Amino acid sequence: MRMSKSSLQVGELAAGQALCIPIYRLQPEANTGPSVYIQANVHGAEVQGNAVIFQLMKLLENYRLLGEITLVPLANPLGINQKSGEFTLGRFDPITGNNWNREYLDSAIELPHWYAEHARLDDAGIIQAYRSALVESCQQRLSNDWGITTGHRLALNLQSMAHRADIVLDLHTGPKSCKHLYCPEYEVSAAQYFSIPYTLVIPNSFGGAMDEAAFCPWWRLSEYAASQGRDLGVAVSAFTLELASQERIDLADAEHDALGILTYLSHRGVIAESVRPAAMARYGCYLRNYKKFHAPKAGLVEYVAGVGEPLKAGEPLVNLLRLDHYGTEEALTRISLPVDCVPILHFASASVHQGTELYKVMTEVFPLDS
Repeated sequence: MRMSKSSLQVGELAAGQALCIPIYRLQPEANTGPSVYIQANVHGAEVQGNAVIFQLMKLLENYRLLGEITLVPLANPLGINQKSGEFTLGRFDPITGNNWNREYLDSAIELPHWYAEHARLDDAGIIQAYRSALVESCQQRLSNDWGITTGHRLALNLQSMAHRADIVLDLHTGPKSCKHLYCPEYEVSAAQYFSIPYTLVIPNSFGGAMDEAAFCPWWRLSEYAASQGRDLGVAVSAFTLELASQERIDLADAEHDALGILTYLSHRGVIAESVRPAAMARYGCYLRNYKKFHAPKAGLVEYVAGVGEPLKAGEPLVNLLRLDHYGTEEALTRISLPVDCVPILHFASASVHQGTELYKVMTEVFPLDS
């Protein structure tokens, strides 16, 4: 295995300083396996993915690599440096207010026309041509005569690299969160390889995130080819791994998650050796059943329900404290939900406005077969 390091400029600060990201490429002696792209820290406070990349690189020193792996830690230098006191604010582009992870391009290639032009190619040829078209669509947007926003420029540079890979992993964390995986419905069986207890099963619908930007075009191609009597399968696999809570580095936990990634890479033939998945219970929920709970009124919140712990209908979710109403029934409100669920993440602060998204919970949860 050969390792090389480079950097890529993804923008400029107002004073002219270049914004650059590090890129590590691990290359096999003989490239016979799928190619992989892994990025971390697109949101400034979500730093644990960098530790996972570090631990994965250390683990890979002991395995025989069959496919090329591109690793991009610290993928958003502007977001990482959005500090306010002890807190990192880098979830949203400070210029536009857009979520950094909703800036990717929906490469909506006009499939009937494109497929008619390329249908004569064999499967490998049509996959390569489609991959080139996706990369070219990003490059064309980057060179737009009218210019593009800071966030869109960053996203397109990352997406151009991701489109060159067969497997795309985007490493994130939540505010206060348990580990969970975003997994496309066509590959829900992959969840058994990652060391993650909860999986959100997502449809073929583009919402702006990296995983969707990577897999949705290929899912569309697969479905269109099937309508023309051709079974192409879905050539690219893409997942978002939510690795617990933000503003946290835990190297031992990072090694555990890196081993889960290594297990999936083993399953896919990226490394020569067999690595068995961790023995653990895994549960799923369709994205349509992933519910948000918003604060019914402002106040100070005690988050009673633990993330990753099943919660029965009627059991306490939060206690809401209103000292301006001391001496009345409004001073302390116990809030519960009307359905069984698993709380996955909650807001980081105990001080909330009315309407704040307090929790995200999985409902209609089902066991995933291993």
